[in-house]
Amino acid sequence: MEKFTVIAGPCVIENEDICLQVADVLTDLQNEFPDIRFVFKSSYDKANRSSVHSFRGRGIEFGLKVLDKVKKETGLPVLTDIHESDQAKPVSEVVDIIQIPAFLCRQTDLLLAAARTGKEVNVKKGQFLAPWDTKNIVEKLQFGGAKKFYLTERGVSFGYNNLVVDFRSLPIMRQFAPVIFDATHSVQLPGGKGSSSGGQREFVYPLAKAAVSVGVDGLFFEIHPEPKKALSDGPNQIPLEEFHQIIKNLILLREFIIEKGI
Repeated sequence: MEKFTVIAGPCVIENEDICLQVADVLTDLQNEFPDIRFVFKSSYDKANRSSVHSFRGRGIEFGLKVLDKVKKETGLPVLTDIHESDQAKPVSEVVDIIQIPAFLCRQTDLLLAAARTGKEVNVKKGQFLAPWDTKNIVEKLQFGGAKKFYLTERGVSFGYNNLVVDFRSLPIMRQFAPVIFDATHSVQLPGGKGSSSGGQREFVYPLAKAAVSVGVDGLFFEIHPEPKKALSDGPNQIPLEEFHQIIKNLILLREFIIEKGI
């Protein structure tokens, strides 16, 4: 990863307006911090929602149109998930980074399909996976021909309906690939509301500071203009109006650590 990367955007593509509103904020940040790479993210489908009645998204065709518009209007690179191997090709025609969801991080055919597109690939480490086991994920990506790929830490299952971050995982995983820390999914409470997940967004910023202090190559956030009205993952998304200050503080922290050689 050549530049420190910040991946951010709404959990799911609800409509075009929300995506463009978020992308405008990321564009302003990109202009303010040219040495940081900002990437817009959002999912056209959330295939692993807790309930069959939960909003999943508006589908691949609509989603890719929105992502393409974001990319063309802002110039930002874009990222989205795939859940099945046959989605890799059409998605690769629009996005810059293909993401593999945590629950699917060991699916060999999916990893190979993503790798063979020639696009960058970001793999979320499963909540069930030890950090040293991500070496096998990297080997699969390399076997498929991937040249640029990242591993993302997003917490590990700690009992029922809870996640915890083991910060030892960051230097371990960085032995195999550049590592991104997902600050918002790490505070998720999976299935914590019975038919949906809960979250503790008040811990997003402290965990992000800790990750920057330990050492990472990028950060991942889900952000939304009105998290309480978000159709997916609202409890752990960051309000859009707070994002600029959070990012500014984290960049300053990172620069201080680099300057002091800590």
